Amino acid sequence: MDIRHLRYFIAISEAPSLSAAAAEIGVAQPSLSQYVQRMEHELGVRLVERSPRGTVLTHEGQLLVAHAREICASMDRLVAEMHDLSGSTRGKVGFGLPPSISMVMSVPLAETVRVELPDVRLRAIEAMSGYIKGWIEDETVDMGFLYDLEKVEHFRVIHVLDEQLFFFSAPDTWPLDTPPGTPVPMRALSDLEMILPGPSHGLRKTIERHAAANGIALNVVIEMDAMTQIKELAARGSGHTIFAPAAVHDFVARGELLKAPIVAPVIPRPVYLVSKPTRSQSRACRAVEQITLEVARDLVRRGIWEGQLVDA
Repeated sequence: MDIRHLRYFIAISEAPSLSAAAAEIGVAQPSLSQYVQRMEHELGVRLVERSPRGTVLTHEGQLLVAHAREICASMDRLVAEMHDLSGSTRGKVGFGLPPSISMVMSVPLAETVRVELPDVRLRAIEAMSGYIKGWIEDETVDMGFLYDLEKVEHFRVIHVLDEQLFFFSAPDTWPLDTPPGTPVPMRALSDLEMILPGPSHGLRKTIERHAAANGIALNVVIEMDAMTQIKELAARGSGHTIFAPAAVHDFVARGELLKAPIVAPVIPRPVYLVSKPTRSQSRACRAVEQITLEVARDLVRRGIWEGQLVDA
């Protein structure tokens, strides 16, 4: 048994049948069947059962594929580290971005990586912070942006900047006596119809925590865990919302939404760049991390990403 056989067996575990696995990896089906038979003979156990529904792994086969994934992942890391030692900056880098940061960060980051690191393939994945935490933990991505450090105390953390949450409304339904851009006390929002993410969303938790600490109850008429749809509803005058300015940069630039900073209390939100310290960082990961910090700082200094830099 060698690393090639293990990769073949992983392909079998992920395909509905041996023929599908053979087509995926470019091996003739009879040859793939022989590989399986040799492995079963060598290990002395049955690994695969055929059924009318296709190929099914036995308990022993499931155990083997779990170990095979670990071994192949370790081999991939070894190859990446050898490339590092050779002085080349190449490889794949997975990056998790919450939607509000992705709005302002994903395009300039991807463009900069492509120009400055032509042999690095950046895979940016947009998702809620909770998913990104899990992906960093199981090494689906190499790094990501997070808003809170709950349950990630063991991660490597760079505090990049602090955002402030703003109130947003359509121009023709602006509900406040003060003009847009003027700081508005949070209590002035309590009677307005608000559109916010659901209670489990990190943004909603931050808003509610600060509101409760100041005895303020918001009137949430629509809950939706979809940033684009919340902005669309607010722009159509269906209600008002609260976001960090980076999340609404596009709508504000087009004049579809107006904004005002919230005060009494000010609602800050830290932004962290996070990675897993137990994972050996490749040269490509280190280079992407440095570019990420440079791009973030440039966006803040140019006023595109509103916030206060911490690690300047």
